[in-house]
Amino acid sequence: MPGVTFCPIASGSDGNSIYIGHDDTHILIDAGISCKRICAGLATIGVDPAALAAVFITHEHSDHIQGAAVLSRKYGVPVYASAKTWRYLERHTALSGIAPENKQVLPERYVSVTVNEVSIRAFDIPHDAAEPVGYAVHAGSLKISVATDLGHMTDTIRENISDSHIVLLESNHDLEMLQNGRYPAALKKRVMGERGHLSNVAAGHTLTEIMSQKLQYAFLGHLSAENNLPLLAMDTVCRILETNGIRVGTELNLLMAHRGAVSQKVCVSE
Repeated sequence: MPGVTFCPIASGSDGNSIYIGHDDTHILIDAGISCKRICAGLATIGVDPAALAAVFITHEHSDHIQGAAVLSRKYGVPVYASAKTWRYLERHTALSGIAPENKQVLPERYVSVTVNEVSIRAFDIPHDAAEPVGYAVHAGSLKISVATDLGHMTDTIRENISDSHIVLLESNHDLEMLQNGRYPAALKKRVMGERGHLSNVAAGHTLTEIMSQKLQYAFLGHLSAENNLPLLAMDTVCRILETNGIRVGTELNLLMAHRGAVSQKVCVSE
């Protein structure tokens, strides 16, 4: 049966790249690790990087764009980003050398880009970048959403990630670890700020709010190496879900998007 394959290649402050495949259409959300690592990660799940149809950039921070230029030059892959993101990137030459025809500007927000039979729609997120976005991907009757680098949860994000079959949501930090950790005060303030990153507790409450019969897999992503632990994030989110009557492992499969390694590949059929 037709379906979607989803696999985080990397997710964290050291680099982010998320694979989504539907039939013969293969795309990446972000390319924030080296081209070599992206290709190696794709190989582990049986995907030829030469088959990539597009890369969609969420924002211009290096952990989301690091490998995009090399990947595009080597395989001729179109790279999509918002207009303000492109303007920033071109000023800072972060994605230099990409062929002009492969520099694709996202349309106005809530207008979808169609790649073969897959529809990709950007939505606004609150983060300290030029014009950051998350993505909702529609493939047939299936929906996959990626939302990380969120200073706080908004109605726009909830609306765009609701009714997903698979969602990757930021679970960046444990608040107590962050407050008591080694970060300087200014950086702590940034992470906890309205345009920073989402905590484990906020991730748990968000998943509770968007839970539906459609949602089969939820990945916790973009964990801080300094202010979080995978087990702590899982335990915190599980506790919030279970307290709200959502049975993890029965009603919802909760998985970790690993920082430095390819995560579990999941498939959902129509």
